[in-house]
Amino acid sequence: MSGLRHAVGMKPPATGMLHHLELWVPDLSRAEHTWGWLLDALGYELYQQWPEGLSWRCGDLYIVLEQSPARSAFRHDRHRPGLNHLAFHVSDRATVDRMVGEALLHGWRLLFADRHPYAGGEQHYAAYLEDVPRFVTCWVL
Repeated sequence: MSGLRHAVGMKPPATGMLHHLELWVPDLSRAEHTWGWLLDALGYELYQQWPEGLSWRCGDLYIVLEQSPARSAFRHDRHRPGLNHLAFHVSDRATVDRMVGEALLHGWRLLFADRHPYAGGEQHYAAYLEDVPRFVTCWVL
């Protein structure tokens, strides 16, 4: 497969594994503040930077935040067709709780606060959060 490069000794990712996610944001500075700490806390490392964007990498997956001049809207609406949310695994309940506190300091809002941390049902200990442009993420065990 020409064009695919992997480090010496590394197996190429399995077919079907996600390569990257690219999120177009209306305000890169705000997105870096709200998402940068989150991705760092989840074990991602800053990978690339350019005037209109940044990316963080964890293993073979990287997540891009880009303020593209080609975007057609300035606000994300998770209720419209398209990506509704991202969900990340975390190791334990204490991590969920700690990250909720940190998220609130970085511009996130807790959704379903009256049912937190069981908004997904009694079997799911999770946090559902929304950033200023209304993009939702959650952490689940």
